Amino acid sequence: MSIVNSSGTKKLSGSGSLDAKASQIRKFSIGHILLDMGKITPIEAERVLRLQRESGLRFGDAALKLGLITEADIQLVLAQQFDYPYLLPGQGNHSPELVVAYQPFGAQVEVFRAVRSQLMLRWFTSGHKALAIVGYSLGDGASLFAANLAVVFSQLGERTLLIDANLRYPQQHEIFNLRNRQGLSDVLAGRVSISEVIAKIDSFIDLSVLPAGTLPPNPLELLNRNVFDELNGQLANQFDVILYDTLAFSSGSDALAVAARTDGALVVAHKNNTRLSDINAINEQLKYSGTEVVGSVLIDF
Repeated sequence: MSIVNSSGTKKLSGSGSLDAKASQIRKFSIGHILLDMGKITPIEAERVLRLQRESGLRFGDAALKLGLITEADIQLVLAQQFDYPYLLPGQGNHSPELVVAYQPFGAQVEVFRAVRSQLMLRWFTSGHKALAIVGYSLGDGASLFAANLAVVFSQLGERTLLIDANLRYPQQHEIFNLRNRQGLSDVLAGRVSISEVIAKIDSFIDLSVLPAGTLPPNPLELLNRNVFDELNGQLANQFDVILYDTLAFSSGSDALAVAARTDGALVVAHKNNTRLSDINAINEQLKYSGTEVVGSVLIDF
């Protein structure tokens, strides 16, 4: 992918109470985190401290040598220490294709970070808050790309909102394992307030998702309502980065309606499916509608 433009109180012989040991552990932030995560027990923590005193090893290395934790546990703790949240396989019940959440140190994730950096420089540091993610055809991976991009922005500490503006074939509720009873369509129709439908993703401190909601009979008309402009302005006061996942360009003009309200779009092309002529067609239509094409991204998943 590339971018283009708790403890008991039983005494331990000669060692004090488990509570005292747990208190001692709190001097070592990695031990504190491992205890809080349930990766080690207070009794196991005492064993680690004993080995640490005998060998001079760091707490994490001592716990690793004793076989109490794994390298993955160490990486998870380090991520918490440095405010870089990610998930172990099976955690969060999100789609395993959220690679930036489940495989945060892989080469593919570096590409998402590179795209994030480019967008910060080209768009979000220039007074803009919202960006439409536009793909050409159904199943081209644009929605998954948008989800991963939203996660990396939240990992940066940006208050990030991912909005599923695909009111025909929404996917974000499936990716993040959310209920899709109400969402953007219901807000635009005046059936619910925005605060009632934004879902805070607990796995990531700074990430929220607004699902598409009820599938309406008039998606394009809803997206063209003036209330959408008002909504976008309201959200811009609450979030640093707002990403709109849109309907595939070949399936209708919904993406143009969304992009016109964000003023900017990032075009997503699939390496094996999207033709150059398709990208040119998207670019021309976006520019004609007054939308700035911030860049194009080639994906291969």
